[in-house]
Amino acid sequence: MHRRTFLTLAAAAAVSPAFPNRLPIKKAVEFSMLPKDLSIGDRFQLARESGFEQIECPTTPDEKEAGEMKDAAGKTGLRIHSVMNMDHWKYPLSSPDPAVVERSLEGIRTSIGNAHFWGADTVLVVPAVVNPTVTYKEAYDRSRVAIKKVLPMAEEKKIIIGIEEVWNKFLLSPLEFAQYIDEFQSPWIRAYFDVGNVVLYGYPQDWIRTLGKRIVKLHIKDFAFRKDAAGHSEAQWVGLGEGDIDWKAIHSALDAIGYQGSATLELEGGDAAYLKDVSHRFDKILTGEM
Repeated sequence: MHRRTFLTLAAAAAVSPAFPNRLPIKKAVEFSMLPKDLSIGDRFQLARESGFEQIECPTTPDEKEAGEMKDAAGKTGLRIHSVMNMDHWKYPLSSPDPAVVERSLEGIRTSIGNAHFWGADTVLVVPAVVNPTVTYKEAYDRSRVAIKKVLPMAEEKKIIIGIEEVWNKFLLSPLEFAQYIDEFQSPWIRAYFDVGNVVLYGYPQDWIRTLGKRIVKLHIKDFAFRKDAAGHSEAQWVGLGEGDIDWKAIHSALDAIGYQGSATLELEGGDAAYLKDVSHRFDKILTGEM
């Protein structure tokens, strides 16, 4: 082989990715997964050392604590990409009580403020809760009215409100989820899709393809169906890659829609060894090995 040919091939090999099928997705971790006995700075550092590129933090009304998180992000290079809004379960936007709705809206406003301060681009919001006293239609209509009240602030701060589907008996199909997002007719309202939350009544890969470009962020966790002693099927969260989710199908679906955003692990917390292990498993999902 001529020296010039050899050098050309060597250079090509050097820039070729080790995993050509790796999805261009940023790996993130939930702040709540990090050891609570560590300082905020040490938690961020541990996450970085465990192989994560980003982090999702909760609504933080305490300015001192919010400042510590911002400093930790700057020192470690671990970007805060999203805010997990905290008041939408206890004070649902679908409540018939205006005071409850206002309390929830105030939580969203705080979250948007956090996101702007930290340099995040998204706030996760659970839009409604259907229960014996709140009908599906009421949840749909009330949540839309409420979210429109904080939309101007989101637009001003350039923060996306990411609507998440959870076990709230609401937005139970990918078609309805897509419709709910589209009816706002705003680029500042998009879908925060949780892979694990739909496995009771659907297939994540189907939701991903249907939602498509509406997806702004992902939550990652695993889920399994087990048989109890009586032979009844029980649903339970399990370790990443140990459940019934078809990760290869999800890899293919994310590749098909060209998703290039962030994906945040939402699992049980643990120590350094645990975090490095789940980070490694996460890598296998992103490369299509799992």
